Amino acid sequence: MSSTLAIDPQAVAWSVPETGRAQALASRPLLVLMHGRGSHEQDLFTLVPLLPKTPVIASVRAPMPLGDGYTWFPLGDAGDPSTVAAAAATEAVLEWLDTVQTSTRIGLLGFSQGGAMALHLMRHAPERFASYVTLSGFSISGELPADASLESSRPPVFWGRDPADPVIPTDAVERTSAWLPGHATLTERHYPGIGHSISREELDDVNAFLRSSLLGR
Repeated sequence: MSSTLAIDPQAVAWSVPETGRAQALASRPLLVLMHGRGSHEQDLFTLVPLLPKTPVIASVRAPMPLGDGYTWFPLGDAGDPSTVAAAAATEAVLEWLDTVQTSTRIGLLGFSQGGAMALHLMRHAPERFASYVTLSGFSISGELPADASLESSRPPVFWGRDPADPVIPTDAVERTSAWLPGHATLTERHYPGIGHSISREELDDVNAFLRSSLLGR
């Protein structure tokens, strides 16, 4: 697999120091965090104390600079980016994962554009991951390589959002609402009033989901 984009390994924030990380990755699940458009790896990393303690957590910086932050792919039409651009970012994440010696259980947690990335990675390489969390995210339009197999495998997906999210367009939400139930074992939760953000109640639900889908508890 070849990509014109690349994840900077020096820009990944880890919950486990480098000394001892290889041993931890060999015995514990890995949870990969992907931030939203215009943000950076330290954003979601602030949630680590509120997430399950068992996984090794890696918060990844998106590969494309954007102002003071970074983005996974150009915005394009709001809520409907280029599938080619999204695929390039997906390949970059998969190539980075190839360099990480880890256990076979990997979970993805993304916010907004990072949530779109979580679903896009599922649609390219579902065999690589055990669990998916998309917060205020959306599915990208088009037919993708693993869509047919997902109709039968139905991997576990948590989709949390405010029904009145002011950032994600209605057509993107409708597209995701139509697509996810037929391609995932879906846990969908609504959090009225949080806007385009993450609440503590939502994180409590995410933790319960991860304990079941990633940690097997």
